[in-house]
Amino acid sequence: MIGQFLTGWELTLKANNLSEFNAFWSLKTDWFEEPNIRRGGWSGVIKIPLEQLNDTPVFIFIKRQENHMSRTWLHPISGIATFQKEYDNIQLFHRYQIPTLELVYFGTRSYNGNRQAIIATQDLEGYFPLDVLLPTSSSKVVKSWSDRQALLKATATVLNQMHQHHLQHNSLYPKHIFAKPVGDSWDIKIIDLEKAKRRLFKNTAILRDLGTLRRHTLDWTTKEQVTFFKAYVNESRLSSKSKKLWYQIQDRVLSKSK
Repeated sequence: MIGQFLTGWELTLKANNLSEFNAFWSLKTDWFEEPNIRRGGWSGVIKIPLEQLNDTPVFIFIKRQENHMSRTWLHPISGIATFQKEYDNIQLFHRYQIPTLELVYFGTRSYNGNRQAIIATQDLEGYFPLDVLLPTSSSKVVKSWSDRQALLKATATVLNQMHQHHLQHNSLYPKHIFAKPVGDSWDIKIIDLEKAKRRLFKNTAILRDLGTLRRHTLDWTTKEQVTFFKAYVNESRLSSKSKKLWYQIQDRVLSKSK
């Protein structure tokens, strides 16, 4: 595979001289995130504006990597580019209408013996991660309990939707859940799907993800944790089954803290 434009982006990319893999690869600009050197290769992120016909630029993130491979059960030795996994998972989330990033471009190639990959996505303008929105000391967007309650409920609903399809994020930190206020509610986007996977039993995904999320939201009050969990199980009064799940999640948190 060399590269492909995602629906609706081909003309905009070509107008900005990004009509082929090498054009993306050769871009010279400051790193948005310094390259991550691991797995025998490297991976880095840049952010650029694209000019549009309406003169309003749109920003995209371009992630580039070389020899940054991940082994899978289908590719246990040579592995596949980690961006290939992220691309496949974004497509999977879109198939099930689970809100995530909008794909702009994806491509892979072998060059001088090196395996290279690029994935480009649209900037989440107006969105903020939960670790920015929810701390009362720093948030300027979530100003009241009703705002917090709506945000917690919207997040829980999307995560439940993800788990109903047996999908496990596998690295569910607050920084990977983005939200944007829309009227009295919130639009949620789940990002960083490189490690996501489908599970045979959805309870496996639930315990892994909600356990991870709770370990990284210990600053949430008990009221906030309960509000989130009730919205997740869609119950105003917790059933015995839901109470059991609550304590299973809590046990995972305690076992990880030892």
